[in-house]
Amino acid sequence: MTEALVLGGGGVGGIAWITGLLAGLADAGQDVSGADLLVGTSAGSAVAAQLGSGLSLEELYARQVDPALQSEEITAEMDLEKFAAEIGAAMGSGASVPELRRAVGRVALETRTVAESERRAVIESRLPSHGWPERALKIVAVEAESGEPRVFERASGVPLVDAVAASCAVPGVWPPVTIGGRRYVDGGVRSIANVDLAAGADRVLVIVPLGPAEPFPSEQPLERSVEELRAQGAEVVVVAPDEASVAAIGTNALDPATRRPAAEAGRAQGRALTLRWGRG
Repeated sequence: MTEALVLGGGGVGGIAWITGLLAGLADAGQDVSGADLLVGTSAGSAVAAQLGSGLSLEELYARQVDPALQSEEITAEMDLEKFAAEIGAAMGSGASVPELRRAVGRVALETRTVAESERRAVIESRLPSHGWPERALKIVAVEAESGEPRVFERASGVPLVDAVAASCAVPGVWPPVTIGGRRYVDGGVRSIANVDLAAGADRVLVIVPLGPAEPFPSEQPLERSVEELRAQGAEVVVVAPDEASVAAIGTNALDPATRRPAAEAGRAQGRALTLRWGRG
């Protein structure tokens, strides 16, 4: 039986919460961190890369809750109302999903942010290892100009840090990432978790720090993708934050101060969670 772990977006708070949840599941005898396939989008790409680093869940958890071990982050806040207005103005009415992605890309390319090198240094500090793991890892980003999705894997020939940085390039907040002369933005622009990329696995655990709702119109929304996987015979479980975890992540998942409370709430949720596998 092949297993896939699909990790969605959710800022630094989401990284911490996913890590805590996985540690809590392991505490309860349900360690899923050794899945055959890892699919990471935005924050989930960082956790997926960390899982392939060789560090234990306990070590990864410590990197979220111990200030001496935490990565160097840049505090940011996303104004969703302002961003939505900019996207609406950029795309006009009646836009298709690909046109919407291109509009998001245009806004991302035009927004002034920190330097790309400064942001890349943050991603480097998040990852214990900068080499691709041996097991299958798919990291999703979107090419800013064309709006086309891109799935980075070990065979892509792209440095892991760049792939994760691209997947984590929240439009309007962080700079698009340059890879091979092209600029890339957050994989969540395609879908919050890109669940369809787990097709072929027998058992799929989907973890979404911000819940299952899509931030943008998507051709592969989470709910439909889950239904399709189940129709193909896969067992699929979707886990979102419980009430305590939602409160811990807070209203600004990009705030580094959310890391410890989010990780602790995630671990408590994981310890109390019983994964109920099924096809329906």
